Amino acid sequence: MKKVNLGNSSIQVSEIGFGCMSLPLDQQEAGAIIDAAVSSGIHYFDTADLYNKGKNEELVGELLKKHRNDIVIATKVGNQWSTDSDEVKWNATKAYITEQVHNSLKRLQTDYIDLYQLHGGMISDNAEETIDAFESLQKEGLIRTYGISSIRPNVIRRFLENSDIVSIMMQYSLLDRRPEEYLEEIHAAGRSVVTRGSLAKGLLTNEGLERANQTGSYMAYSEGELNNIVQQLMEIHPNLHALSLHSVLQQPAVASVVAGASSPSQIQETLKAYETAVSAEQIEQARSLTKQDRYQEHRE
Repeated sequence: MKKVNLGNSSIQVSEIGFGCMSLPLDQQEAGAIIDAAVSSGIHYFDTADLYNKGKNEELVGELLKKHRNDIVIATKVGNQWSTDSDEVKWNATKAYITEQVHNSLKRLQTDYIDLYQLHGGMISDNAEETIDAFESLQKEGLIRTYGISSIRPNVIRRFLENSDIVSIMMQYSLLDRRPEEYLEEIHAAGRSVVTRGSLAKGLLTNEGLERANQTGSYMAYSEGELNNIVQQLMEIHPNLHALSLHSVLQQPAVASVVAGASSPSQIQETLKAYETAVSAEQIEQARSLTKQDRYQEHRE
């Protein structure tokens, strides 16, 4: 699998990354999925301290410790969760980030995090303080580099202009093309985009029509539009999964598509799609059918 540099850093990530949020809690089941990912050439794994209140990090740390020298681990911080309730508060202060990195390191069973990401961001945050937290952790060697996971344009621009982030995680797919509003700007700044949701909850896989019938509406698409667009996309390429992945990866700003899997077979399906050829003409046809909305919310 091809590996590319993450932004202007020396860290290389596989073009297909693994989103750990969907891992089953059963260690044996999760281990089979992780092993399938690693053997398929996936070496970039993304988690967050929020997932299952830290249990996902613990699971990932246990399963990946034997591969630690050969993989890239990304995690996220900023959502302050309660052990006793479902309450989650936003906390992007330096004190909180500095405290939580040690908890993530312990759960992940490692002495450094490759990519530490702010898990959101508000325009009301004290960005200087947040950036200083990540810079300090990098100088200490606790993290190799840092990024953000955000869909808020003003937050994204603030970090592009005032920090040394190497990456931005954004939801991006043929059915959600809003990030295209900023891809050129991000690429020109020497940063990378890491995508999530690129298979649109399974709508952009070979089971897309079945999923569309179950889903109803999605993003800017009504129920009727969704069924129609999935059908048209499947007519462009016999493997919609492949068309979906390559439509995202062909963007120069995109370094990796982070995809989840709940079984080893789903890993193999993604690998097969990644290895399937898709022409530039087919990608352009697909893009001509889908909506290119701009961000209307989250600007403040």
